Amino acid sequence: MDTANRPQLIALDVDGTILRTGEPISPRVRAAVRAAAQAGAHVVVTTGRTLLATRLVIRELGLESGHAICSNGAVHADISTWEPLAVHTFDAEPSVGILREVFPDMVLSVEKVGVGTWATGYYPGSFRLGEFRFVEDGDLSREPTTRLNGWWPGGSLADMVTLMGERQLPGAGWVHGEEEPWLVASRDGISKGWALERLREQLGIPLAATLAVGDGYNDCEMLSWAGHSVAMGNAVTPAREAADEITATVADDGVALVLERWF
Repeated sequence: MDTANRPQLIALDVDGTILRTGEPISPRVRAAVRAAAQAGAHVVVTTGRTLLATRLVIRELGLESGHAICSNGAVHADISTWEPLAVHTFDAEPSVGILREVFPDMVLSVEKVGVGTWATGYYPGSFRLGEFRFVEDGDLSREPTTRLNGWWPGGSLADMVTLMGERQLPGAGWVHGEEEPWLVASRDGISKGWALERLREQLGIPLAATLAVGDGYNDCEMLSWAGHSVAMGNAVTPAREAADEITATVADDGVALVLERWF
């Protein structure tokens, strides 16, 4: 065990990294994460999930203090109080118009931080946490939001990406899912890597002492940012290419294999 070079800030993605979506975290991964936190490392769950959905993961891990980065970097929360420390929003109205033009049947939704979700319809795997309200397109941009989600029930991921092409969403950037026709838009320039760099500076941790583990398209900036980065064995190709090494899959507790070197 290399205790001399332990990472001081550890950024961990959730779905496809510390757990398989819809399944519990394995005992080995949970133990490895808790060992790192108990040793004094800043373990930062860094996810595309909303703040409310992230709370479920933190609770399962048994972490009681520290930081969480939610909504792909748009929300930074103190997990001891679940008060948002930073919330970065954008006006979703132009993006809603573009997405509706390209995908007439797309289910759109926006996050209400710490409150719930407003959506134009049901979408697979949606977390029924907090308030869930059905609304019309115009209501989605009634106030600025941290994230605009799109689920395209009428097509495939490949077709969605092709139809989006090089389209830009005004004032926003977007990423897509790994296998399903999901699209998530956030304020332009916001990413997991961007949020983690701000946190690193606040904590005064050297970049060389940072570690990030992820698997998805929304993890690429985070993996490029970290002093040492690890892609899961099940990671998409761009994430694998951005990482310094590749560990085992989520099914084989790849995160635990990484953390157990130091903790």
